[in-house]
Amino acid sequence: MRWSRTFLPTMKDTPAEAQIASHRYMLRAGMVRQNAAGIYTWLPLGLRVLTKIADIVRDEQARAGANEVLMPTIQSADLWQESGRFDAYGPEMLRFEDRHGRTMLYGPTNEEMITDIFRREVQSYKNLPLNLYHIQWKFRDEVRPRFGVMRGREFLMKDGYSFDVDEASAALAYKKVFISYLRTFRRLGLSAIPMQADTGPIGGDLSHEFLIQAETGESEVFFDSAISSDPAFTEDLTGDAELEAAFDRLTSAYARTDETHDAALFDQQVPTDRRVVSRGVEVGHIFYFGTKYSDALGATVQNAEGKDVAVHMGSYGIGVSRLVGGIIEACHDENGIIWPTEIAPFGVGILNLKVDDADCTAACDRLYAQAQAAGLDPLLDDRDMRPGGKFADMELIGLPWVITIGPRGLNDGMAELKNRKTGEKHDVAIHAVLAKITG
Repeated sequence: MRWSRTFLPTMKDTPAEAQIASHRYMLRAGMVRQNAAGIYTWLPLGLRVLTKIADIVRDEQARAGANEVLMPTIQSADLWQESGRFDAYGPEMLRFEDRHGRTMLYGPTNEEMITDIFRREVQSYKNLPLNLYHIQWKFRDEVRPRFGVMRGREFLMKDGYSFDVDEASAALAYKKVFISYLRTFRRLGLSAIPMQADTGPIGGDLSHEFLIQAETGESEVFFDSAISSDPAFTEDLTGDAELEAAFDRLTSAYARTDETHDAALFDQQVPTDRRVVSRGVEVGHIFYFGTKYSDALGATVQNAEGKDVAVHMGSYGIGVSRLVGGIIEACHDENGIIWPTEIAPFGVGILNLKVDDADCTAACDRLYAQAQAAGLDPLLDDRDMRPGGKFADMELIGLPWVITIGPRGLNDGMAELKNRKTGEKHDVAIHAVLAKITG
């Protein structure tokens, strides 16, 4: 992509309403623009990142054996009244009537709808286990939306739902999702710590949040630093026994938010030199709630003995749009964003210091074509403006690598290559600079 041909409206100054790093940089980097309180338009740069995160989530869901569906954003109130949650959910649910006077709602979650789909289509245990998910926009009418996409009213979420014939099978399904989430976040360049959590309005009796450390996180977190060195964070697990062993290790280690923290237990279980007290951003939440919704909605299957039994269910969420903000909170400096490689909006930036110099422009165009052929998805800054502004914008949008070409270096056949994460700069022969990135 050539910068001159894309819609990338960066800002030099920070808008007054932006209180945390992710909100500041998403606005300044031209990723989003606010339409109403807690509701945003995603501009091209932001949409690229959002799409890459969603693609990784999809890939790992498929790897874990889940099936993708797409449920509507608008739901009938009938199912929620049948489950008993319509009134219990609270004012965060946006309710309205259609032209025929039927009560509708903008879905904040999909337990009722997915359970209805299941009860209509599945009758036998032979069709289990089953895990269905979608990536869809949700709406929760937050009383005080703030912090940009971190606490918005409209947000993109992956929510998945497992169905099993009994509690033991459902527990294994929960553990598989738990481990698959570690792998998902690892691919996003994150070490998301699983924390024992409350179940909230979703219901159930088993729940874990996944949080990433960030100074501006909304929750205080307390955990054993040894948890982040567990092999499950860096190695692929094979077989149910290995998976269950990893789950047992990770959930027996102390890791809790301020809502469930037990100071005495923390001091008792965790050696002083391994105690971590910081702040965290929630990026995922999983629940096992047994037969809560299948009992309420009559979702049963015939088991191996020919008896009708209520299915056991779990619910598994990842805040896809929230992750964009969460990653920025964890990955930034005073100059802008530092994107992990897999989700960077472009793989490399090419900065032409002098666009009115024919040789510079020709060299940049050649390198741009070569980077495209190498699958690096380059962004060529071909704008006619001062170098200082170009450098500042490249730092702001946070591409992993930036190649700078100017007349002086070009005379010697050299380009400057900068690593955004480390800040290291090297003069590299132009013909070898892409190999330096890919090698």
